[in-house]
Amino acid sequence: MKKILVLSTALVGVAFAAQADITVLSWGGSYGAAQNEGHLQPWSAKTGNKVTMVDAPDPAPAVKAMVEAGNVTVDVASVTYADAARLCDEGLLEPIDAASLPAGADGTPAAEDFFPGAVTECGVSTDIWANIYAYDTTKFPEGPKTAADFFDLEKFPGKRGLIKAAKANLEFALIADGVAPADVYATLATPEGVDRAFAKLDTIKSEVVWWEAGAQPPQLLADGEVVMSTAYNGRIFAAAIEESKPFQIVWDGQTYENEMYVVPKGAPNLEQAMDYIRFATSTEGLRGQAALISYGPPRKSANADPIIYKDGKTEMGPHLPTAEANMANALQTSAEFWVDHDAELNERFQAWLTQ
Repeated sequence: MKKILVLSTALVGVAFAAQADITVLSWGGSYGAAQNEGHLQPWSAKTGNKVTMVDAPDPAPAVKAMVEAGNVTVDVASVTYADAARLCDEGLLEPIDAASLPAGADGTPAAEDFFPGAVTECGVSTDIWANIYAYDTTKFPEGPKTAADFFDLEKFPGKRGLIKAAKANLEFALIADGVAPADVYATLATPEGVDRAFAKLDTIKSEVVWWEAGAQPPQLLADGEVVMSTAYNGRIFAAAIEESKPFQIVWDGQTYENEMYVVPKGAPNLEQAMDYIRFATSTEGLRGQAALISYGPPRKSANADPIIYKDGKTEMGPHLPTAEANMANALQTSAEFWVDHDAELNERFQAWLTQ
């Protein structure tokens, strides 16, 4: 039996225990636990390989370092969409044959079953997470319902929480200002579009509390420091379902991103790595993870039937970015746009903060 290592974040500086048949280095926390239980354990049961998981903070630098050093010790890595694209462009990843991916449980070919952008030359999406906003239902029983409502201080008075960065804020501001998601990046690529986004942010700037870490928005809401805040959807789900916080997500204007499985160039167990990816990104594999954490399956077939959370009672559909109703006015984040414009827009954003 060959051994296989699965990397999910940075390997640099992380010491492994004795090598197991399969070792997973993951993001840790609830995500790592969901990946372990939803993908690794079932694959281990199917193949007979033993599995061990190790946690660390960021995968891309580790993959890059290993490949460039010619000392690749892992077979699969979980990376962001942007990192998957960059590493692939740099020739540091193995290509993945999209035709080899299994059809959906309903027989739909993989090419038609995955959402647009979920399969790339070197990566396959494992889940979709979203930037959303949430509010305290004790403050607004009837609630805000649209992206525009977030910017309406008259109808919904109170402090707002926003991430301290250009990305996600500029897209959200344009959608709230009436730009269709399909037109957001074309608009943001123009000086007039950038001015329009900042002008929209100006309307609430005096009421903004800035956050930088994912744990902050639910805490700001719980402490009453803000009445609504942008946030990562998984953080709000955990606070609402597991901690019974009175938080409600507004999906209108969500911006979503894919998390990807990739294979480092020169992976020692290429065949097993590809088998793992095919299993984990099948309809069943994706549903398995989605029952453990509120990140959406990137296949249509995996979203077709109800998924029940690990508590045995919560139906995940309304809590997933990929639910049909939640995708009605959604925007897929463009990694390519931010590669081209990140420096200039963040410079503009930092200058705007001081004005």
